[in-house]
Amino acid sequence: MTTGRRKMKLQKIKLREMSKSTKNKIWNGSILAAFIAAAAVFIIMLQAEKKVLTEYEKITVCVTIDDLPKGESITEDNILNYVQTVEIDRKIVPDTAIKNMDEITGRIAVHRIEKGSVVTRGMLESEEQITGEMEEAVIAGFRAEDLYQAVGGVLRAGDRIHIYCIDKEETAKEKPVWKNLFVQQVFDQNGNAIDSGDTTTPAQRINVYMDNGKVDDFYRNLAKGSLRVVKVCD
Repeated sequence: MTTGRRKMKLQKIKLREMSKSTKNKIWNGSILAAFIAAAAVFIIMLQAEKKVLTEYEKITVCVTIDDLPKGESITEDNILNYVQTVEIDRKIVPDTAIKNMDEITGRIAVHRIEKGSVVTRGMLESEEQITGEMEEAVIAGFRAEDLYQAVGGVLRAGDRIHIYCIDKEETAKEKPVWKNLFVQQVFDQNGNAIDSGDTTTPAQRINVYMDNGKVDDFYRNLAKGSLRVVKVCD
């Protein structure tokens, strides 16, 4: 009896140990599964966060902080009056957006740029772009009173004009001589430069970019009072 009871006791101990071992394995397996699940969730969250950050990625661009008048030349002295760099959502930034203030300095506004606009390359021109087809670009100036006629509205820097020569001997027949000239600056009767945003002050003196080889002919016809200026519509 003693031997039988001992065997039964040993069997019970073995069963308890096996049961404990099985429980430990199950427990360890559960911990491992939980760890794997947590790691998977963490990875998914990281990917989701990365996607969100990518969707809302910021980029630095140049934006106007005030209306930039057509024909306004951007210099180191006035650039901070018109433009600053800001960070905005990459998704709404045009491919041609200017990201560096240095790219704006020395350029001229092609048209009026409203406050709050992202500045793009197409909004500005360099002097080289304006005078690119000229062999030797110079600035030619003339007074409005010396013209035969000026039509098309108020002239401002940045406008384009055609200049015609009137042949008075042939019943005021006109022929185009200088086409699509760029107005570099205009002045009032006191010699003060007129701001591009001023839409009322008459321009009494007008400066334009012109090829040096055509300047003599221009002033010769101007002295005859035979030049007619026509503003090119935007």
